[in-house]
Amino acid sequence: MEIDVDGRVVRVSNPDRVYFPQTGATKLDLVQYYLAVGPGIVNALLERPCMLHRFPKGLDGAKVHQKRLPAGAPDWVETVRLHFPRWDRTADELCVTELASVIWAVQMSTVEFHPWNSRRAETERPDEWRIDLDPGQECDYDTVRRVAHVVHEVLDDLGATGFPKTSGGSGLHVYVRVRADQGFQDVRRAALGFAREVERRAPDDVTTTWWRKDRDPAKVFVDYNQNARDHTIAAAYSVRGVPDARVSAPLRWDEVDAAEPADFTIATMPARFADLGDLHASIDEQVFDLAPLLDWAERDERDGAEPPVEPDEA
Repeated sequence: MEIDVDGRVVRVSNPDRVYFPQTGATKLDLVQYYLAVGPGIVNALLERPCMLHRFPKGLDGAKVHQKRLPAGAPDWVETVRLHFPRWDRTADELCVTELASVIWAVQMSTVEFHPWNSRRAETERPDEWRIDLDPGQECDYDTVRRVAHVVHEVLDDLGATGFPKTSGGSGLHVYVRVRADQGFQDVRRAALGFAREVERRAPDDVTTTWWRKDRDPAKVFVDYNQNARDHTIAAAYSVRGVPDARVSAPLRWDEVDAAEPADFTIATMPARFADLGDLHASIDEQVFDLAPLLDWAERDERDGAEPPVEPDEA
């Protein structure tokens, strides 16, 4: 079948293929979901290098993590070329500029969209600071909620505006727009400085210990390393490759205590989006300068704290 997306024609093959066996949701259901939240998913991905999590046979088949744009893309699908020093290779990754490119990626069996926290014009200078609240194996979601409120408190003290969303799994993310004037290492140092302040305020609930074997499994790990180069997490409005077709859903802060991650699926989100619109729509208007956090990181290092673990060491 063919679908018109803002004047672009996207052919969708095998629309009845079941992607989510638990619910019976099909490839066409996935297409219709992304059309319903179009402005939100485009805003989350706009001009960012994007890794694709593809399920060519649905969730019952193999999962493919794909950096390079799948073959056969129309000439209107845009890309950005990235260099990966560790392997001395380049890859042309999807760079969403319009909704049709999202729908084309879904046609190519993409379920999840994982963008970089930098944009095509300045790929080495992130403009998005990501706070990832990752619960340990013995940590319940109420603890995640408590930590989210501490994160909100610290952001308020800094004069920063945070935009929360469910992870689509067991955690919660908060995004902050920042000036694109720092490299990945400094953004990661700033994120660690922030994480340690959250830990100081909520020591019973939070850990910043990097090595998993050394962490308290009943605490929330504030994963600062999600701000490292080429580390990606699911975008706002991205579907997750889990049986109930859950979505990484933007929240209002006053929803954090009541919202359950399982509330937000491809079946429930279209009505929510129609009612509320994109809760992250104003993120580009709330730009924060990371300088205070870099000062915190420097202070911690003077006091004997270890610098951030390099990604290749993790």
